Amino acid sequence: MSIAAILEGKGREVVSIPSSSTVAEAVRLLAARKIGAVPVLQNGQVVGIFSERDVIHCIEREGALGLELPVSQVMTAPAITVSPQESVLGALALMTRRRIRHLPVVEEEACIGFISIGDLVKFRIDRIESEAEAMRAYIQTA
Repeated sequence: MSIAAILEGKGREVVSIPSSSTVAEAVRLLAARKIGAVPVLQNGQVVGIFSERDVIHCIEREGALGLELPVSQVMTAPAITVSPQESVLGALALMTRRRIRHLPVVEEEACIGFISIGDLVKFRIDRIESEAEAMRAYIQTA
């Protein structure tokens, strides 16, 4: 199964932030949307990811003054991305290997989706449960 299948199920809305936004603006967006990370865009292209971890590191380094810095100075960059054709297992392996929890989905340099490790795990669990149910039904009718 591919990342495209996950996007079909969860939708393709991408909450993002421009690289020129301040850390305070990004924090407000994360809090308002109850999310842990957003892709950072510049001229429509993904240039990084801003996450809760970036906030923690910024405040630890800069104190409260860090909230006025542009996101471009504190984001995680370059962003690791996947294509919609990437397999779910391939994306899970990439996230595990790189110790990340979010991946922008990019096609022809445009961000068409944003997936989390939770999205991938949910997809795998749903698939396993579906296969188990099909097996139970098969056994009961045999």
